[in-house]
Amino acid sequence: MRPGAVLDSTDRGQIQELISLGELAQRAWDAGVQVIIEGLGHIPLNEIEANVLLEKKLCHGAPFYVLGPIVTDIAPGYDHITGAIGGALAALYGADFLCYVTPSEHLKLPDTSDVKLGVIASKIAAHATNIVRGKDREWDRKMADSRKRLNWKEQI
Repeated sequence: MRPGAVLDSTDRGQIQELISLGELAQRAWDAGVQVIIEGLGHIPLNEIEANVLLEKKLCHGAPFYVLGPIVTDIAPGYDHITGAIGGALAALYGADFLCYVTPSEHLKLPDTSDVKLGVIASKIAAHATNIVRGKDREWDRKMADSRKRLNWKEQI
């Protein structure tokens, strides 16, 4: 079971779920069905790499999408930030798709403003990982040049 709190991370239930998902992924592939695995949930920073690697191994390399992961439980109203922090690391370690987390996660159903903030935070996390992979650097170069020239309009 995906952990609902960082204190539940990488426990027996979560690992058993990954084993089951790996078995189900193989059955789906054998039937010609595409698969993507959802995972992580609430995971502290130091466990993200191991969790991504476990998913990749136990689920036979199936594409992995992560909701966050949320790296601390003490930031209600700011889960889009905690999720983006975790998402950047998860992507760095091999997660294939980042699902956005809204600021209202755990507080209420999101409205359009919440969704927008969640998507922005996830896109920033993905961009940060792409820089490490050698992608999207031109965008950062242009931003640095705009800052150097104090061109505020180009920075927005």
